[in-house]
Amino acid sequence: MAHVIFSFDTRKVDFKFMFISRAPLRISLGGGGTDLPSYYSKYGGFFISAAIDKYTYVSVSSPFVKKIILKYSNYEEVDNPLDIKNPLIRETLFEYSPNPNDPIEIISFADIPSGTGLGSSGSFCVALLKSLSGFYKLHSSSHEIAEKACKIEIERLNEPVGKQDQFISAFGGINSFEISRSGEVSITPLHISQETLSDLENNLMLFYTGIQRKASSVLVDQDKKTIESDAKTIENLHRTKELGKTSFDLLKNSKLNQFALLMHEHWINKRKRSLSMSNDYVNKIYDAAIANGALGGKIVGAGGGGFLMFYAENKTQLRDEMKKFDLVEMKFQFNFSGVQPILI
Repeated sequence: MAHVIFSFDTRKVDFKFMFISRAPLRISLGGGGTDLPSYYSKYGGFFISAAIDKYTYVSVSSPFVKKIILKYSNYEEVDNPLDIKNPLIRETLFEYSPNPNDPIEIISFADIPSGTGLGSSGSFCVALLKSLSGFYKLHSSSHEIAEKACKIEIERLNEPVGKQDQFISAFGGINSFEISRSGEVSITPLHISQETLSDLENNLMLFYTGIQRKASSVLVDQDKKTIESDAKTIENLHRTKELGKTSFDLLKNSKLNQFALLMHEHWINKRKRSLSMSNDYVNKIYDAAIANGALGGKIVGAGGGGFLMFYAENKTQLRDEMKKFDLVEMKFQFNFSGVQPILI
C-alpha cells in the first residue's frame, strides 16, 4: 500500500500531533459486480460483504519539512500536490483536505498486499479519509467517508469499480447492501446466532493463489459490456443479484450448507461473465477443492487471482489437498467495528 509523507505549515499544526486509523479488508459473499454504476444506475444493485481482521493502516501527522513526500513501492518528493503520481492519494487530498497545498505526512501499510481481491484500494482510501478527518477535526461519519471514497475512485479517477469495498470497510460487520438507481446505499446487518456466526467463520477458508492483479483490469470488460447493454452480461448480473439475495436469506436462516452450495453456483455463473474471471490453474485448484471437502467456493473479489475462498466442514481434508498446490492458508475472523482510529 501507499506510504505517504506530506509536510504541514508549522504555524497551524503542532508537530507532535498524529492521527492513525485502520480500515478492514473484506470478503465478498454474494452479489458482487452489481455494485458498479454501469449496472446499478439502470437496475439497482445488491451484494453481501463481510469485513475481516486484516487491515490497512494510515497515519497522518505534521512533518518537520515543508515538502510532500510519498513512500510506497516508489518514492516521491514534491512541493505541489498536483505533481503527486499516486492517483488515489492525490485525488483524496484534493477532495478532502481543507488545503491540499499544506505540508502533511501520511504513512500507510497493510497486513495483505494489494491486488489480492480483498478490497485493498477501497480500504486504503477509507483509512486515509478517516485519518484526514481526525487530523483536520472534521468528524465525518462512516457513511460520509464511504461515499467520499466511492466518489474518489469512481468519479474522480473514473475507475471501473463499485461501492462494495468502501462501504464494508467503513462499516465493518456482515451486511447486505442495496444500491438504488440514484446510487443511494442502504445497509442491512446480518442478524444470526453466535453459534451460526462461529460456524460460518470457522468453515470459511481462504487460500492465496499467489496471483496479484488490479481489480479494474478484470472489471473493465464487464463495465464496457454493461454500458453497451450486452444482453448476456446483463442477464448474468441479474442472476448474480438474485443469487446474492437468496444467499442472504440462507445465511439469515442459518442454512449454511445450502449457502455453500449456492456459493458454488454463484462462482459458475461468475466465470461465464468474462474470460478474465478465472484461468486453467485456478479452475484446477477449485475442482480439486470441491472433490476434497469443499461444499462451495469462489475467487474473492473481481476474479483472475488473489484468494480462493471455500466453505468446508471437512477442513483437514481440504487443507491437505491445498498443500499439494503449495497454497498458503490465511486464517481470519470477522471485524465488526469498521474503520477506527487507533491512535490520536
